[in-house]
Amino acid sequence: MATDTVETTTGNQGRTVGQYLAEHLRDYGMVLALIAIMAFFQVMTDGTLLRPVNITNLFLQNSYIIIMALGMLLVIVAGHIDLSVGSVVGFVGALAAVMMVNWDWSIYLTIPCCLFVGILIGAAQGYWIAYWKIPSFIVTLAGMLVFRGASLWLLEGQSVGPFPRQFQALSTGFIPDLLPFVKDLLGLERMNGFAVVTGIVIAALIIWMGLRARARNRTYGMMGEPMSFFIGRNLLVAGAIVFVSYKLSTFRGLPNVLITMGFLTIIYAFLTESTTLGRRIYALGGNEKAAKLSGIATERLTFLTFVNMGMLAALAGLIFAARLNTATPKAGVSFELDVIAAVFIGGASMSGGVGKIIGAVVGAFIMGVMNNGMSIMGIGIDYQQVIKGLVLLAAVIFDVYNKNKQS
Repeated sequence: MATDTVETTTGNQGRTVGQYLAEHLRDYGMVLALIAIMAFFQVMTDGTLLRPVNITNLFLQNSYIIIMALGMLLVIVAGHIDLSVGSVVGFVGALAAVMMVNWDWSIYLTIPCCLFVGILIGAAQGYWIAYWKIPSFIVTLAGMLVFRGASLWLLEGQSVGPFPRQFQALSTGFIPDLLPFVKDLLGLERMNGFAVVTGIVIAALIIWMGLRARARNRTYGMMGEPMSFFIGRNLLVAGAIVFVSYKLSTFRGLPNVLITMGFLTIIYAFLTESTTLGRRIYALGGNEKAAKLSGIATERLTFLTFVNMGMLAALAGLIFAARLNTATPKAGVSFELDVIAAVFIGGASMSGGVGKIIGAVVGAFIMGVMNNGMSIMGIGIDYQQVIKGLVLLAAVIFDVYNKNKQS
């Protein structure tokens, strides 16, 4: 107890929770906005938003946007943009359909080939951007047109499907109950024990990692967050994870896409926050000339961010095609706008060098919850587009305001 008191008065310079939040508004502002938006739609939809089946639909409907947002964040942090991701989603989905339906390829050959095609697309665009210094806006705009046309050519203007059940499981499959004895212990018939235990384990890991990081910061005399805020934040996150896992357990369990999305989020969060490569990407976006003078291979780094974006867009294309169980010429239309909006709403800066993986995920969920909530309320697509545009504008204004305030 004495240790915490010393930390509060010295390490945090007597800051209150309100002062700490004000200083870190960029980091926590969108999380608070997501909570407020979810609470609003939960009330306005008479509890429909947080029903198990609707929570499952939220993950299924937004998984491919979140997966692409992970790659788009790196592209935007590096100081560029990719307008072609929606067309790549449609093209890769069309290619997978042709391979499996028309050519009778197995999914074990189709999936690696499609991911490799995504890597090649990212490499082709990244080459012109990184080594020829052609603006990413122009290159990826050209890519958007090229791959939209290529999708029409591959499908010959028609829809192709259906797909094998194994391929559909990429998006619509669920992890089976690997711990059936849990529901027997709790006396509940309709519950996926594996989903509940997984949520509890993840929540416990988050709390343990937070305590470990806090102890490490205290050892090195680094300024930490107020103890009350630390406790509240971790309890909120852990409680939300357990709540969602329980809700999912009462429906069909953990969706496959949730596992994929969660695994990728952890990997990219570690990459951006705890590796030299991640720090170099932020340095590239912050000041490319200074990064180059400090010995960073800026061209290669830019090239790799687009290669990574191409691979994630291909994965999103496979997941989206599996969800629809068919490939259509219009698949992926305007996806790039949703992905870019999610990244900016999540706190990324237009000028590069600023943004977090968790912020991009939160931004994607804000867009997803708004889409879902407004659809449940019966709001027309015209008003939905207007509202989403205003939210994006508000997020950018918020970013500019914070930047001017800090300077």
